[in-house]
Amino acid sequence: MFNNQTILVTGGTGSWGYELVRQLLEFKPKEIRIFSRNESSQFTMGQEFKEDSCLKFLIGDIRDREAMAEAAKGTDYIFHLAALKHVPVCEAQPLEALKTNVHGTQNVIDAAIANNVRSVVYISTDKASDPSNFYGFSKAMGERLIIHANTLGTATKFVCIRGGNVLGTNGSVIHVFKKQMAETNKVGITDLKMTRFFLTLQDAIKLVFKAVKDSVGGEIFVMKMPTCKIVDLAEVLIEESGKKNVKIETTGVRPGEKIHELLLSNYECSYSIIYDDEYYVILPSIFIEGVKERYAGYEPVKLENYDSSDNLMSKSEIKAMLRRGGFL
Repeated sequence: MFNNQTILVTGGTGSWGYELVRQLLEFKPKEIRIFSRNESSQFTMGQEFKEDSCLKFLIGDIRDREAMAEAAKGTDYIFHLAALKHVPVCEAQPLEALKTNVHGTQNVIDAAIANNVRSVVYISTDKASDPSNFYGFSKAMGERLIIHANTLGTATKFVCIRGGNVLGTNGSVIHVFKKQMAETNKVGITDLKMTRFFLTLQDAIKLVFKAVKDSVGGEIFVMKMPTCKIVDLAEVLIEESGKKNVKIETTGVRPGEKIHELLLSNYECSYSIIYDDEYYVILPSIFIEGVKERYAGYEPVKLENYDSSDNLMSKSEIKAMLRRGGFL
């Protein structure tokens, strides 16, 4: 699929970008362009992938319409990862989140259309489903822009991928907990009832490729993901660390934070289908040519919603997941 293709990755120096590039290289693409703002991160990533001559690093910001258009010239695929992602940051500076996550996404869309890009893949989040914080609202708006772009009469296909927490990404709770244990012998959890969706980064990227291959354009592919209580995750990490007398402290729910996350809201369930054992697909509520026909034979979702309080992993299952991800 990606053999001899030119691929642009926005925000490509983060954890998702590293794993995406690793797996893309297996397809032997013509060129992978990493478009991001951070010079130091680009230098570090360049050192790690220095044997791979098809990587090209471009300094730029998706907020910059002209820079985005220039980066997209001659590309076949765009993976749109760039975003402001931390809930407290977006709550404190909503205008900055709007500029990056909404206006920046529109710049990606415009650049793709102007350059006849084959496919644009937007990486979204469970926080976009019935959002309770500005990060979630901004990502939900990004989803809507991406879906709507399929109605503009162009040859470019636009598709969304929605997932929950991915283990080990920058700012991941695993890194936070390990740092807290090492420095204070304590772990802070906002609420002991809190649950989250989790998946390894390697598995998440494989699912992204599957959605790129199978999509028509206009869908939101929703990853089916294991769930766990955050306190259970903390207890497993404490047990495996071998440290004694590590305390778990309740710090209180932060502004905009949910106890349980959603991957499918009640409203979204009404127009979603069961794609296979790995995905649900949210079909667009607006008309997009070819989508209805593509999914005509699929079974509708029969859920009130899909939230992280259901089908919780046991501690042994959490431990196995952490081992698969290389965190134990």
